[in-house]
Amino acid sequence: MNSTIRIGNCSGFYGDRISAVHEMLVGGELDYLTGDYLAELTMLILGRDRMKDPELGYAKTFLRQMEDGLGLAMDKGVRIVVNAGGLNPAGLTAKLRELAERVGVSARFAHVEGDDLTARAAELGLGQPLTANAYLGGWGIAECLSAGADVVVTGRVTDASVVVGPAAHHFGWGRTEYDRLAGAVAAGHVIECGTQATGGNFAFFTEIDDLARPGFPIAEIRADGSSVITKHAGTGGAVTVDTVTAQLMYEIQDARYAGPDVTTRLDTVTLTQQGPDRVEISGVRGEAPPPQVKVSLNTLGGFRNEMAFVLTGLDIEAKAELARTQLEAWLPVRPAELTWDLARLDRENAETEEQASAILRCVVRDTDPNKVGRAFSNVAVELALASYPGCTFLSMPGNGSPYGIYTPGYVDVQQVPHIAVLPDGTRVEVAPAGETRPLTPVADPDLPPPLDAGPTVDAPLGALAAARSGDKGGNANIGVWVRTDEQWRWLAHTLTVDELRRMLPETVDLPITRTLLPQLRAVNFVIEGILGKGVAYQARFDPQAKGLAEWLRSRHLTIPAALLGPVTSSDPTAQEAGS
Repeated sequence: MNSTIRIGNCSGFYGDRISAVHEMLVGGELDYLTGDYLAELTMLILGRDRMKDPELGYAKTFLRQMEDGLGLAMDKGVRIVVNAGGLNPAGLTAKLRELAERVGVSARFAHVEGDDLTARAAELGLGQPLTANAYLGGWGIAECLSAGADVVVTGRVTDASVVVGPAAHHFGWGRTEYDRLAGAVAAGHVIECGTQATGGNFAFFTEIDDLARPGFPIAEIRADGSSVITKHAGTGGAVTVDTVTAQLMYEIQDARYAGPDVTTRLDTVTLTQQGPDRVEISGVRGEAPPPQVKVSLNTLGGFRNEMAFVLTGLDIEAKAELARTQLEAWLPVRPAELTWDLARLDRENAETEEQASAILRCVVRDTDPNKVGRAFSNVAVELALASYPGCTFLSMPGNGSPYGIYTPGYVDVQQVPHIAVLPDGTRVEVAPAGETRPLTPVADPDLPPPLDAGPTVDAPLGALAAARSGDKGGNANIGVWVRTDEQWRWLAHTLTVDELRRMLPETVDLPITRTLLPQLRAVNFVIEGILGKGVAYQARFDPQAKGLAEWLRSRHLTIPAALLGPVTSSDPTAQEAGS
């Protein structure tokens, strides 16, 4: 047994770089290649696929990747673990067997099922969703690998489980070796989103020399659960403490990162730069998992349509009011939801027409597609010659499209089957966690006294802090971190919930929870309800909160000048504010 295994990632979402499987297999040595194809929105997309054809419901792009990737992986002795099975892991596995026979590759296939609770949703108190999928852990994967599977396909497992399963199998970990399992979860969480760990979506992206085509990440996991995050030599991007921190902070809730196998204590993670493109993750502690398993629930909420008016030049507010008044009066029937949003992107005395223009969006939703179809969009266009001067639109009229609503559910671990279907067809039931621990908040750590750093400047938060944001249903998180202990003392005392609300006025009436992570020099915020009913609901123009952290970084506050040195902000308006 090797003391270290190399687990690479080739996909962070359904639609990621199609060539990544080939790039990872030819770029260097690997023991396992994993891919994450599922997200909350993806489950809705796959659910609609399954409605059209019961044999679908899986990530079709993975089959394309295996056309040449399967033979290459078998030749190199690389085993593959992916959650591309989506709602139909058995169906995808059957397709892979057909593909292997067609291309003449000998491989053993297995899959994991049991996560799909759709047929039992009402019985379990989950309503009547389009899809209901429990987040399984890594032990079914480990069972398949122990039976000799070369390729393991799963449905909805936690994103990190495709890494935890191979590590637990390889090292023979037990179900209660929580620190080792938590270390693998941390590594899996870092590499699950692909190139986000190697410089993609990174706040300090200008510091990375080559970001033209970032390489996909690799976790070198040791028997004790510690790991090194790296990438193939010669690939773009970078692996640094900051790029790894960025992914650790992505889509988290608080210091306890719960999963079906282990609850990982993010407040125990230590990151160390070992060398170029090598970051060690160590010291991770784990606890027994919670007594309930999270369930991803997607329902069809109704139908949605949108028209965007362009308002140019003077009297923007008056023009918007006229358009609103006319449209609402002219509609033959009012949809259940009708909302307006005016984005003042215009500038005074602008040098281009685009810079002189604002955007007025009208969004309608209803369970009746007729109310949000041409009955709405045609009326909007009828205003073209009868409304404000310069009336024009960003899109042509069209029919409404269906939208989904994501909600999390929770069921007792004993209620969720977990079945490993081995290469020979044997079905093995994987027992749920034998011991559990209810989730409770972690108390904030004691902080050092506030920093007394002398004169201050008015500057954007991003002059010294990095940040990463993401979606979880209708909620969003923003993780903010800094690089030095002095900056951390300032950040922890300054960036409070009240200060966040001041800096982001759209959050002023929303519940916000703050978590301190001193070992990462980080602060995490969870903002409830900012994304409405989830990404498919499209409550905001940024429905997945991808840019929320960058908005926060652009906002100004008073920062001790000593923490910045010469003002390093790219914003030339940063000025001294006094002492």
